[in-house]
Amino acid sequence: MMKIFRMLSRSIRDAFKSVFRNFSLSLASISCITITLVIVAVSIIASFNVENFTKEIEKDLTIVAFLEQDATSDDVEDLIKKIKKLDNVDSYEFKGKEKVKKDMQNESEVFNSIMSDWSKEDNPLKDTFQIRVKDAEQISKTANKIKKMDKVSLVRYGEGMVDKLVNAFSSIEKVAYGVVIALIVVTVFLIINTIKLTIFSRKREISIMRLVGASNFSIKTPFIIEGMILGLIGSIIPVLLTTFGYLSFYKHFDGYLFTELIKLIEPEPFIYTASGIVILIGILVGMIGSASAVRKYLKV
Repeated sequence: MMKIFRMLSRSIRDAFKSVFRNFSLSLASISCITITLVIVAVSIIASFNVENFTKEIEKDLTIVAFLEQDATSDDVEDLIKKIKKLDNVDSYEFKGKEKVKKDMQNESEVFNSIMSDWSKEDNPLKDTFQIRVKDAEQISKTANKIKKMDKVSLVRYGEGMVDKLVNAFSSIEKVAYGVVIALIVVTVFLIINTIKLTIFSRKREISIMRLVGASNFSIKTPFIIEGMILGLIGSIIPVLLTTFGYLSFYKHFDGYLFTELIKLIEPEPFIYTASGIVILIGILVGMIGSASAVRKYLKV
């Protein structure tokens, strides 16, 4: 155990020395990591906000079920039981036709003027259920199930437009995450090639280490730790931009992008999560890049 600890301590010391000894190559690696991680950070912020916006929109998606005029209180109770059994139902609200009338009167002076003379018996409106779903992508199937229930005369949820909206945001989410993954892959590729130059310049040093009987582990470990250090240093500027940049962006737009419909994620704790992801990606990319370069090009 002590032997492994000493070996790791020596590897960490050698890795730090190597970073400064090969400063120009280290700077190239750090610059490469910084530039790509800035783009990755922006993509992460964008993808998280798109996902948040999609969820906010989905929360407001409501199925409105209109009941037949002759529906009784027993029919309403029976429908409540059936609606509760549906897997995709998140919540529901029953509104009698008098409540619907009052809501419409409060929303518009024109409606208020027209409906004020309606008595309870003359009210032509229908009792309704307003139903929110858990999964917006399944809203069409849920609406069809409700439509088939007894005493339901009509079901509306913005057919067509809602389906297109959900599909559009689903595609945007996938593209955003795809961009992040592609950028990470590109970063790994660039780091491998940059670190390969560093390793090539130290080929003689590594050959001597192998001649004196150094194990593969003791040769590779300093390079992997060096990659971690480069990744960590390279993530500093992207983290600062993520933290202070997003804070400024959020305050400038008062938490909304163009319209109040597009609500941005509140900075805290989001910026810490995003910064942590950026740092983790930087460290992992540095490790993977170094490990791949050592294994592939030095064949240790």
